[in-house]
Amino acid sequence: MDVWVKAGAIAEPEPWAGMAHFLEHMIFKGTDRVPPGHFDQVIENHGGITNAATSHDYAHFFINTTAACLPQTLPCLAELLLNAAIPDAEFGRERDVVLEEIRQAEDDPDWQGFQALTESVYQHHPYGRSVLGDAERLMQLVPDEMRCFHRAHYQPENMTVVVVGDVEQNYILDLVGNAFAPFAPPPAFPTAHVEPELPIVGIRRQQLQLPRLELARLTMAWIGPGISQMRDAYGLDLLSTLLAGGRSSRLVRELREERQLVQEVNSSFSLQRDSSLFTINAWLESDQLDQVEAIIGDRLSELSTTLIPEAELNRNKRLLCNDYAFSTETSSQLAGLYGYYNTIAQAELSVTYPAQIETLQSEELQHLANKYLSPYHYAVTTMKPL
Repeated sequence: MDVWVKAGAIAEPEPWAGMAHFLEHMIFKGTDRVPPGHFDQVIENHGGITNAATSHDYAHFFINTTAACLPQTLPCLAELLLNAAIPDAEFGRERDVVLEEIRQAEDDPDWQGFQALTESVYQHHPYGRSVLGDAERLMQLVPDEMRCFHRAHYQPENMTVVVVGDVEQNYILDLVGNAFAPFAPPPAFPTAHVEPELPIVGIRRQQLQLPRLELARLTMAWIGPGISQMRDAYGLDLLSTLLAGGRSSRLVRELREERQLVQEVNSSFSLQRDSSLFTINAWLESDQLDQVEAIIGDRLSELSTTLIPEAELNRNKRLLCNDYAFSTETSSQLAGLYGYYNTIAQAELSVTYPAQIETLQSEELQHLANKYLSPYHYAVTTMKPL
């Protein structure tokens, strides 16, 4: 069972940065009827597991247990989500836990590098802020502010409940309907200000020198489409695989296998509600940074001027469709897939992905490379060992 809530970091007013993730922690501190620790005890007593995560677009909670245990476990999670007490006594203790998470993240050079990159890419949109928030602002938050944030966003129009497994549909609909019935009226709430991100003009370059790095890092990023342009998003997913999605991909084959300029190179396309992020990452020696960045730029230029051969295009389509098939084998994977798509777009899109990939053609991908992956307009962060 998955519950997805449109209450991620972009829902926070800027002075409350970090609130959504902090609230994820406080949800498990009980309600007026469920004391702290009781929920975990219920899940463990029924042989289940539970966890949660927060991103910019959502907060996500899940239980994995047997179908027979749902009448005991599902209502308990619903009680936490709808009626979180956010007790004063637990607030300070749990804030210390979140502050320690921030310290650990800031001690990770790869996290530092990626956060610096996203701040460079998203200079207006809250996607540039860390989901964890920052220590100074977290110290200023008080329980009443979090209770207000919770009541404002943990409302039925913002929530998706997904149950996948050996269950009967009408029974589950009744169980969910009864468990998620008593929503309190939302309070007046300061609206989070979200500005559309402007296109990157020129090359936004920054260099970090960090301890405990054995190899330098090169990360290049481009702003991609949000959910309003899903067709473009599918195409960029395919271009990401073609560029650096496996041993036979263009950049892996050239930079790692043939020229041995990098230890590792990969590419990713991260779909987000308002605008997505396309990245190319390499681990390499410091003296190869300029050469590898230039080669990547040249390969992007080739994508925008030369059609992808049909055999190469079909191979990468198969890779993506196979990955999709392997990622939809378990009940947990399916619940996550349906909930994620319904939170940022519509659940129906989750099952159309392979068909959309199959219909992409070389001419369309060439157009998308021209539109989104300019070798002259991008953000780049390099990290070198001290």
